Amino acid sequence: MVETARRKRGGGGAARRAERTSTKVTVAPTIRRNIPNYEVLGEEALAIIEANAETVLADIGVAFPENPAALERWQDAGAQIDGDRVRIPRGLARKLCATAPSSFTQIARNPDRNVEIGGRNLVLAPIYGPPFVRDAGGRRYATMADFETFVKLGHQSPWLHHSGGTVCEPTDIPVNKRHFDMLLAHMTLTDKPFMGSVTEPSRARDSIEMCDILFDRGDGKGLDGRTALVSLININSPLTLDSVMMGALEEYARANQACIISPFIVGGAMAPVSVMGTLTQVLAEVMAGVAYSQLVRTGAPVIFGAFVTSIDMNSGAPTFGTPEAAQITYGAGQLARRMGLPYRSAGSFCGSKLPDAQAAYETANSLNAGLLSGVNFMLHACGWLEGGLVADFEKFVMDADQLGILHKMAEGVPIDENAQAMGAIEEVGPGGHYLGCAHTQANYQTAFWRSTLMDYKPFETWLEDGARDTRTLAGIRKDAMLASYEEPAMDPAKREALFAYVARRKAEMPDANM
Repeated sequence: MVETARRKRGGGGAARRAERTSTKVTVAPTIRRNIPNYEVLGEEALAIIEANAETVLADIGVAFPENPAALERWQDAGAQIDGDRVRIPRGLARKLCATAPSSFTQIARNPDRNVEIGGRNLVLAPIYGPPFVRDAGGRRYATMADFETFVKLGHQSPWLHHSGGTVCEPTDIPVNKRHFDMLLAHMTLTDKPFMGSVTEPSRARDSIEMCDILFDRGDGKGLDGRTALVSLININSPLTLDSVMMGALEEYARANQACIISPFIVGGAMAPVSVMGTLTQVLAEVMAGVAYSQLVRTGAPVIFGAFVTSIDMNSGAPTFGTPEAAQITYGAGQLARRMGLPYRSAGSFCGSKLPDAQAAYETANSLNAGLLSGVNFMLHACGWLEGGLVADFEKFVMDADQLGILHKMAEGVPIDENAQAMGAIEEVGPGGHYLGCAHTQANYQTAFWRSTLMDYKPFETWLEDGARDTRTLAGIRKDAMLASYEEPAMDPAKREALFAYVARRKAEMPDANM
């Protein structure tokens, strides 16, 4: 299917020339934690959760509806099949999960943007999935133009390592065709890594084939086993692995593309109200999904995922930034490390309708929990509003600015001679001040993390400047980022081949809304 397009590609020389002329955007390296992970659970609690998860898999089982191929794979592996229910003998799922890698590299079209997912690393990616957007003009359905704007903002952000996936849902394009436009935006408007489509197995195949074009090295072999996509496979909690998500997983696993196996947990609705009960269900669901990926292809890269929120028992609305969600995030991180798998969780979660104090408190709680829990891939790291229904342009900029704090915190506390500052203490002595001492003069530019967005002016100056709040400043920053944006150069032959592929595939199908 991709061969016609491949013949039009340029060689490596064209790609290298495009790279030399590409606009350089400074991006901070992937976060490398030099701080300990926070472990909320002791050995006894972890052992109970692991034993209970095995009981869930063996005695209760998980459902694989409308997927006879999955049922056949499980039966061949030794599971008991009853209708679409799969009961997995104790130890089998964990044995299968053991073949998944503990870390892997996701390539980007700019090799300097490649990311290593796993270990002590933390990769930050933007919001995913909202049908609405909000800016200073209010809340509305998202369009493709909005999607492109978010990709450009993500490309410009120094703290984001990843372009993400469905940063908003472009509702002005038919459902069965919009994934082509979203992928083209990620492939052309940024040179950071990105995610694939999961809304239908054929769209996962399209994602892989477009990556075959983008990442071909001039030999016609396409990806050739390299991992260029990380895609979100949500478990239909509780304990259901539906055929659409599993169909997408099958496509990606066969091609050695990475999947996030992520239970969708709303405590009290899709999972028990207790932390231990929720962690038991999370572990059982992840083990089933990861194990299945290994039945499709041994060694396929996967990520242990946990999307966690609780529910307001009065209104039924999801709540974010709560202590229970943090405890589950910490505990799931411990379970992921015990399985030797990369971990995905947390984000800029909040339930607020506006980027206000509620949004700031809840977002800060969620981001900090993600850092301390050992998350390796943080989806929704910026832009989240209204329980994930809305991607907000100004909050995207505000959150992205605050991600710099995660980078700083992860560095830990240096203990070298300069950090000990004994010379400064001796120089200043009793009753002095440190403003002019040699140590301060040598370190003042890097001593303290400083937001490039927040206002630190005296009251009078702030008032003269228009008494602007943070959202107003974020809107000004957003406009400046878009004004300075330049599309990163790419091999013209690959660009032409991608657009030709999309045009052909769109012409092969009528518009559809599902």
